[in-house]
Amino acid sequence: MRRYRFVTLDVFTDRRFGGNQLAVFPDARGLDEAEMQALAAEFNLSETTFVLPPADPANTARVRIFNRVAEMPFAGHPSVGTAWVLAREGWGDGAGLRLEEMAGLVEVELWRDAAGAVQGAAIAAPQPLSIGPAMPVAAIAACAGLEPAAVVTAHHPPQLAGDGGNPRVLVEVTADGLAAARPDLGAFQRCVAAQPALGGKLSLYLYRRDGERLRTRMFSPLTGTWEDPATGSAATPLAGFLLHLSGAESASLDMLQGIEMGRPSLLRTTARRTAAGIRATVGGGCVPVLRGEAEL
Repeated sequence: MRRYRFVTLDVFTDRRFGGNQLAVFPDARGLDEAEMQALAAEFNLSETTFVLPPADPANTARVRIFNRVAEMPFAGHPSVGTAWVLAREGWGDGAGLRLEEMAGLVEVELWRDAAGAVQGAAIAAPQPLSIGPAMPVAAIAACAGLEPAAVVTAHHPPQLAGDGGNPRVLVEVTADGLAAARPDLGAFQRCVAAQPALGGKLSLYLYRRDGERLRTRMFSPLTGTWEDPATGSAATPLAGFLLHLSGAESASLDMLQGIEMGRPSLLRTTARRTAAGIRATVGGGCVPVLRGEAEL
């Protein structure tokens, strides 16, 4: 019988049972890919991570990320949460970590309190902002269970964008639209079939402006995530895309997500223009929940 230690935590929050849930296996040596996928499906969280030795000893660790049905090249709350777990266990140089992920190297800044305890982390998306094609308003509105009039197009149409291998469709909506949105699985399936640019995948990141902040919701039912309470890998392309539209050199923006789910989350983003393109970061707090062992 093989035993593998795991911990669970809530990410992008300062309170237990808020934010986005994550399971982390801090030492996944000996697990094969099929076992990792099976464990992720068993936990039934939006993502589960598995930590392995780095390919380059200059980096902290290699991290593999699985949702319920597939491995992911990059994801925000798994990267933040895994970094928090590793830092609490003494990994890294005290100030930050370097995580090898499929999409590239993810650099981590650790957030510590006055006593030096790790409270959270901020990660840099592994790739510059990449903007794909616009998506048809009516089809995207249908995916969110909305009428087309609920989609705001004054600043941009529904837009495919990404910065780490997980393109999201960014959709500005009205306040009423954000509150009323409900994913329609059939509409998601029809949209993917009709839009080859989506590559068989579709996640919607809905947002509206709320003073100096944004309110957001994310739907990805094709991967088993009906709604996600906090999505760092959608927050970073949104921050970068909004900077792209504004023409500014840099910006900081807070995003509130998970309110409608009863799991309030705060994602703190930055974006800046560089010679390589627009680069974004996202950070937040973490809270421990469970620990145990899986037997295989």
